[in-house]
Amino acid sequence: MPPRPDAGSALETHRFPCPACGADLRFVPGTTVMRCAHCGTEAPIPENRGPIPVLDLRKAASLPPAEMEETRIVRCDSCGAEIEFDADLHARECPFCASPVVTDTGIHRHIKPQAQLPFLVTEDEARDAMRRWLRGLWFAPNDLKKLARAERGMQGIYAPYWTYDAETETEYRGQRGRVRHRTRHVPVRVDGRTRMQAQTVAEIDWTPVRGRVSRNFRDVLVLGSRSLPKRFTDGIAPFDLMALSSYDPRFIAGFRSEAYTVPVEEGYDEARAVMNSVIEADIRRDIGGDQQRITHMETRVGELGFKHVLLPVWLAAYRYGGKSYRFVVNGRTGAVRGERPWSRAKIALMVLLMLVLALVLAALQVAS
Repeated sequence: MPPRPDAGSALETHRFPCPACGADLRFVPGTTVMRCAHCGTEAPIPENRGPIPVLDLRKAASLPPAEMEETRIVRCDSCGAEIEFDADLHARECPFCASPVVTDTGIHRHIKPQAQLPFLVTEDEARDAMRRWLRGLWFAPNDLKKLARAERGMQGIYAPYWTYDAETETEYRGQRGRVRHRTRHVPVRVDGRTRMQAQTVAEIDWTPVRGRVSRNFRDVLVLGSRSLPKRFTDGIAPFDLMALSSYDPRFIAGFRSEAYTVPVEEGYDEARAVMNSVIEADIRRDIGGDQQRITHMETRVGELGFKHVLLPVWLAAYRYGGKSYRFVVNGRTGAVRGERPWSRAKIALMVLLMLVLALVLAALQVAS
């Protein structure tokens, strides 16, 4: 069983000492073991594929103490990331934006994670993905390519996400459009004369309709953090949520965990927008016909649940030209998204070459 929090303390602290030398054990991505970096001793992590608890969203404001925890966090004032406390973080950069980390720490009371996806991609594999990404950039400064060859460290972070389950039933009103074609004769000018010519036109007959559609949503995923641009996290999707396992801090050992900064109720607003787009597509299929109009839809939500889950990402942040640039790697698939600087000199040279080419082509046309 995972170790319990220190007696007499409300803070969740997990330490996994090596049974051979006492150093800390660390989870090894792609395996189900923890390994001691000092002596190499390994400790297996038993698989926990039991049911993952789903919490009632309507009762999220008054969850029982067993579903809550307190952790110490460090906050970055530049990007807003709240990172689980690590003593050496005071002297380090923020893993999300490479800014100096503010040293003030505080207690963060939050909903416990219900599940996690362990890392599959190793740090070396994530670094290789970063190198390929940097080498493939067009119009990048030459010295930026040196970063692709440098042994830059990666930060393994478990990012906070919400998943939402909902049973929905939607009543709708709208119109079904049936397209019919008819032939009409229209006047056209041919050789200076007006003639009547047959022309096929499409017309739509609209019929009022009403009905009801049902949809059960499972694991609608919403990022619970504001520290990374959403285009990054959307860009490295999807995550294989079917592989989620009940939360076990042994999979977190040796990595950092980010605290959520998007409340679960706020995350549901984004999830509901995703659900509404799916429901609208269901309604259009239910209406049928060639075209559809939806004039009214009213959705009733029955059971409404959520989970707090931790998903693995590798992060790297570097500073170039006085600015911070970041990229993120999916810790399960290796998909990459990131920010990059542009070389003004290379862009200007390309524009100049295109202008010269255009002038040469224009001169050839005049000569011919």
